[in-house]
Amino acid sequence: MDYLKAFVVGGILCLIGQILIDKTKLTPARILVSYVVMGVLLGALGLYPPLVEFAGAGATVPLTGFGNTLAQGVREAVQEDGFLGIITGGLKASAGGIATAILAGLIASLIFRVKDKS
Repeated sequence: MDYLKAFVVGGILCLIGQILIDKTKLTPARILVSYVVMGVLLGALGLYPPLVEFAGAGATVPLTGFGNTLAQGVREAVQEDGFLGIITGGLKASAGGIATAILAGLIASLIFRVKDKS
């Protein structure tokens, strides 16, 4: 049942993104940034953690989950470090994911050759 919940919630998040791509003039980059910002806002308001508890990876893997991680990291760091936690908390909480993304990009750039669109 956990897999089904994750699939449905993750699928709905992807469906919303696809509808935004097809029906609006928003660029994919703006949609991605919007997803991260929505994750931050929902996490800051305490609305995203119940979704994570319900859907697991279906809510943590998409970009909204990254935004939620940033918000959660800032919240915890502010409690521990005060004002400095606003700056450092999000990066501390998401450092593993950021490092993995950079490493994966580096590996992909070494394996594949870039081609012009023309």
